[in-house]
Amino acid sequence: MDRLLMHTCCAPCSVYCIDALREEGIEPTLFWYNPNIHPYQEYKARRDTLKSYAASIDAALLVREDYGLRPFVRAVAGDIAHRCAYCYARRLEETAQYAAEQGYDAITTTLLVSPYQDHEAIVRTGEHLAEVYGLRFLYRDFRAGFRQGQAKARELGLYMQKYCGCVFSEEDRYAKQIQRDRRESV
Repeated sequence: MDRLLMHTCCAPCSVYCIDALREEGIEPTLFWYNPNIHPYQEYKARRDTLKSYAASIDAALLVREDYGLRPFVRAVAGDIAHRCAYCYARRLEETAQYAAEQGYDAITTTLLVSPYQDHEAIVRTGEHLAEVYGLRFLYRDFRAGFRQGQAKARELGLYMQKYCGCVFSEEDRYAKQIQRDRRESV
């Protein structure tokens, strides 16, 4: 593998992915592109934590700024239940396009570490976009190292987010409380 661009959703999810790839002799270039993350303070906290972490482990990081609340909400408003498919595609397409323009050979994503994501959809999307842009999709099932990576992130004192990133996933985080509050107010 010559050059790998790894879409990176956040520092905690990147810990195990980077460690595992480095053990294979692969040095990924990290690529931050996450217009789904809201509100802005959350976006900033995750971006800045990744910047600090990348610097601390001497990892190359490219940051594509795009705080995109309005475009993201417009794109998913008609089908909020299936927003993740759009989100995966948007972030991975930006990664693939950049990779192709800059001469990378392959792409991958830290999204593959989370047991909470639709793993198969991420793989299908990544493989499809890699093909469209003339790249390879480096598939690794990083999920086995999720807990290990999260534990290391905590040890390092990295900012640990409480939800996937979009405003709707934050709402999902409080779904039980919202339902309970509704029942109590009746």
